Amino acid sequence: MRKYGLRDDQWNRITDLLPGREGTVGVTAKDNRLFVEAVLYRYRAGIAWRDLPERFGDFRVIHTRHTRWNKTRVWKRIFEHLAEDTDNRPLAKLRNVVKFAANDWRGPEFTPGK
Repeated sequence: MRKYGLRDDQWNRITDLLPGREGTVGVTAKDNRLFVEAVLYRYRAGIAWRDLPERFGDFRVIHTRHTRWNKTRVWKRIFEHLAEDTDNRPLAKLRNVVKFAANDWRGPEFTPGK
């Protein structure tokens, strides 16, 4: 497993919560998993968006999408879903990232902790 990546079982637990999946209204996302792993990588490595490795794609696109997910509370829904699970230790890495991601957005639509 990649150091900052998700295992298949972890990915399967959140995939239905993500926008842009096939069969839902709107544009189908190019690669939700690669995007989530880019966000994981960014927060876990403690780097700036511009320092993301090229394998994740254009950092500006990733940052824009991340901001949209914050505004539409996608990260909050993921965190709440994971928090419901009593055996959530395998996903602690993602929960921590979601906490950081939620704090990135300071707009009126989302107040962390509420």
